[in-house]
Amino acid sequence: MSLVANKIQIFVISLLMMMSFQLFAVEISPQMAQQFKNLPKSEQERIASQYGVNLNSLKSGSGNSEVTNPPVVTGRSEVVKADVNTSEDEATLEQTKSEVKVEQLDRRKETSLERFGYALFSNAPTTFAPVSDVPVPAEYMVGPGDSLKVQIFGKENSNFDLTVQRDGNINFPELGPITLAGLSFSESKNLITERVKTSMIGVDVSITMGELRSIRIFIAGEAYKPGSYTVSSLSTLTQALYVSGGVNEIGSLRDIQVKRAGRVVTHFDVYDLLLNGDASKDVRLLSGDVIYIAPVGNLVSITGEIRRPAVFELKAGETVADVIKMASGLKPGAYPKLSTIERYGSSTAKTIVSIDLTNSTALSTTLSNGDLIRVKSSTNRIDNAISVFGAVVRPGDYQWHQGLKVAEMLPSIWEDLTLKADLDYALVVRETNTRGDIEVLQFNLGNAISHPDSADNLSLQPRDKLVVFDYAERTTLLEPILAKLRSQSRLGAPILTAHINGNVRFSGEYPISAGASVKSLIVAAGGLKEGAYTLSAELTRQVISNENGVSIEHHQLNLQELLQSDVNSDVKLISRDTITVRTLPDWQDTRWVTIRGEVKFPGTYSIQRGETLEAVLQRAGGYTDSADLYASVFVREVLKEKESAEIRRFAEQLRRDLAAKGLSDNTSTVSYSDAQNMLADLEKVPATGRLVIDLPALSLGVAQADIKLEDQDMLFVPAKRQTVSVIGEVQHPTSLIFKDGLGVEEYIKLAGGTRKRADEERIYVIKANGAVQLPDDSFFSRGTELSPGDTVVVPLDTEYKDNLSLWTQVTGIIYNSAVALAAIANL
Repeated sequence: MSLVANKIQIFVISLLMMMSFQLFAVEISPQMAQQFKNLPKSEQERIASQYGVNLNSLKSGSGNSEVTNPPVVTGRSEVVKADVNTSEDEATLEQTKSEVKVEQLDRRKETSLERFGYALFSNAPTTFAPVSDVPVPAEYMVGPGDSLKVQIFGKENSNFDLTVQRDGNINFPELGPITLAGLSFSESKNLITERVKTSMIGVDVSITMGELRSIRIFIAGEAYKPGSYTVSSLSTLTQALYVSGGVNEIGSLRDIQVKRAGRVVTHFDVYDLLLNGDASKDVRLLSGDVIYIAPVGNLVSITGEIRRPAVFELKAGETVADVIKMASGLKPGAYPKLSTIERYGSSTAKTIVSIDLTNSTALSTTLSNGDLIRVKSSTNRIDNAISVFGAVVRPGDYQWHQGLKVAEMLPSIWEDLTLKADLDYALVVRETNTRGDIEVLQFNLGNAISHPDSADNLSLQPRDKLVVFDYAERTTLLEPILAKLRSQSRLGAPILTAHINGNVRFSGEYPISAGASVKSLIVAAGGLKEGAYTLSAELTRQVISNENGVSIEHHQLNLQELLQSDVNSDVKLISRDTITVRTLPDWQDTRWVTIRGEVKFPGTYSIQRGETLEAVLQRAGGYTDSADLYASVFVREVLKEKESAEIRRFAEQLRRDLAAKGLSDNTSTVSYSDAQNMLADLEKVPATGRLVIDLPALSLGVAQADIKLEDQDMLFVPAKRQTVSVIGEVQHPTSLIFKDGLGVEEYIKLAGGTRKRADEERIYVIKANGAVQLPDDSFFSRGTELSPGDTVVVPLDTEYKDNLSLWTQVTGIIYNSAVALAAIANL
C-alpha cells in the first residue's frame, strides 16, 4: 500500500470515528474493524487514545462487541492539575500552584463548614460523550436521526437497521416508507408490527431502539463550564448538569431554569432532589434548550448540636425551622433553648441574637444572608442518677427513685460485688449544695446487704456516689474524694480529713464522715494488724485558737475499750486528727532459718529473737559423722544487701576512674565499649552474703564462736572433702588430692607452675570456711598450712609488659638521660 493511500485510509477512519464518538458510542462494523487492523500499531494506539475507543473491541472485529463508555467526569482537582501542567511557562505554573494553595488556605480559615449539595458536582467533565447504554422508555418520542433495529422471523428471517429520515419516515424493505413522526417508541413499535403482520403473512417482528439521535443544548449562567453541549436525546436536566460539571462556587442550587423557545419550562431545586428525593421537575431536554444557573442566593450556616452542619442556600421567606429541617434536625444532646444567631449588622462587627428553638415564634424567624446559627449542647450531668464505683461487678450510673437504699442497689454480696470487696468499709459521697461541695457517709456494706433494716442501709439521694473499696487498694478511689474535701475548704473552714498510721493494714489519710470516730477510722484503715497494742494508742490533735495560735495535744486511748464499746462512748474525730497505733513490746513476726547439709535433721526452723546458732543446731540433732565443720557456709540476707551496695559503689568508683583516665591520657588501653561491658558485668555479679563462722570452736563449747540468728539466715554444713583447688594464672587449673605437709608452692608446681602473666607477689588462699589468707613465706615460718577444701588463687598481673614494650621504655629512658647529660656537659 502506497504512502498516499495509507494516509487517505487513516483520514477516512479518523473521520468516521470522529463522527461516531462525538455523540455517543456506536457499534463498530466489521469493515471498520478490518480497516483499523490494517493500520500500523502506532496509528491504532493514537486513534484509540484520541477518540476514547476500546482497542480490544476494534481488534476483535465483532460487530456485537460490548460498548465501552469513556469516563465522562473526573475529580475537579485532577482537571485543574492537568490544565496547569499544559502551561509552557514554568514560572506561570509555580505561581498558579501558589495562588491555588493560598486561596484554599484562606477558604479553610474563613469557615470549616461545607456548602450543602456542592459535593454532588465535585467532579469535572473529561468528555462530552454521554452515556448511551440506558434503556429507552416507552414514551420516548421518535425523531429524525434515531435508528430502529428490526428483526423479522418465521417464514422469512432478516435484520434491518432503519434510520428515521428528516421527514419522519423510515424506509422498510418490501413495505415502503412508514411515517413515525410524532409517535412515541411504543406507538412506533405497534405501528410497524401491525404493518408487517398485515403485509407479510407468516412473519413475526421484534423491534428495539438502535442508535439514538443527539441534541444540542446550552448551559449558561453560573455553570462550572458553560457552553454548548451535544448530548443524547434521552438526557435530562440533572444528567446534563452532571456531565458538564455542575455549578461553580457562586452558582445557585435552588434556582436552575430550563428555557425553551424563550420561556421558562421549569425551575429545578437541587435541594428537592437531595433532601426529599423529588425529581418531578427533572425534565427531559429537547434540542435547543438552555439550562440557566442563577447566582447563589442567601447563604446561612448552622453548626453545633445538629445532625448535618453545613452552609445552606435559602429561598425568599425560608425561616429557622426550614434550615433545621435541611440540617436533618437536632442531635439528642442539643440544648435548643439557648441557641444563638450571629449576624452581620450595619456596623463592621457581628451581632448575636439569642433564640429559643423550642418556641414556634422563634422558629418562624426569617434569616438574613451570612447568618450563623449555633445550636448549643446540653450538660453531660445526669440529674436523677446514682453512680456506683469500685469493687462492684456492674459499675456505672443507675436511676434514682424515692426511697432507694443501698441494699436495693446492691442486693447480693455474691452477685453484685467482686471477691475482694471490703464489706466493712464503704462510702456514700453526697453533694450538699449547688456549688458541688460534698459530705461523706461511712457504713458497713456487708451489714447493709445482709440486714436491710439496719442503720447501715442508707437512703440514697439523687447524684449520690456509692463507693465500694477493694481490700488491696484504697488510694485510687480515695484520692478524688480527698482532693474535693481539700478544695472545698474555704474561708478558714477545716479540712475534713484525718490520718492513721502505725500497726494498721492501710495507713494514710481518710475522709472524716458524718459522726466519724476513732473506731470508724480504724475500720476505714482495714483494721488492726497482728501484734497491735490495743491498751494504748496515741491521738494527736491540733487545737487552733485565734488568740494563742496552734497547739498540739496528745491523748492516750485504750483501743480495746473503744472497739468493744458502743458508738456513743467512742471518741469523735475532728479535722487533722492523727491516730498512731503502737505495736506490742517485743513483738516479732515469725522468723525462719534454714539448716542444710550434714546435720541429722536438716530443714527450716522457726526462731525467736535472740536465739543462737548453737541452740538451733541442737534442735537439728547435731552434726553427722561426715560433717566438715571447717568448710561450713553461713549466709545472711542483710550481708547480701551490703555486698550489693558495695559492688555498686565499686562499679561507680571504677567508672569515674576510667572517665578521669580517658580525659588525662592521650591514649587509653581500654576502649569505651569494653569498659562499659566490664562495668555491666561487674554490676551483675551476685552477692553471696557469706559470714565466716568458726563451727569447730563452737562445737568445742567456745562461747565467743556462737552468734545470734536473724530472719532468713542459712547454714550449710558440707561433707568432708579431700582436695585442694588451684585456680588462676597456672598452667593447668585443677583440684588436687590433699597431702599433709605440702605448702602453696608445692601445689602450684603440681598444677604446672605459674604462667608468664601471673602476679606471684599477690598469691592468696581462700580457706574452706571463706576466710582469705596470704602465704607466709618468712624465714622463721613453716609456710602456710593448707587444709582440705582450701583454694589457691594465682591472680593476673594487670601491669604486665612484654619484652618489646619493656625495652622500648628502657631505651627511651636511656635516650632521655643521654640528652640530659649532654645538655649539662655543654653548660
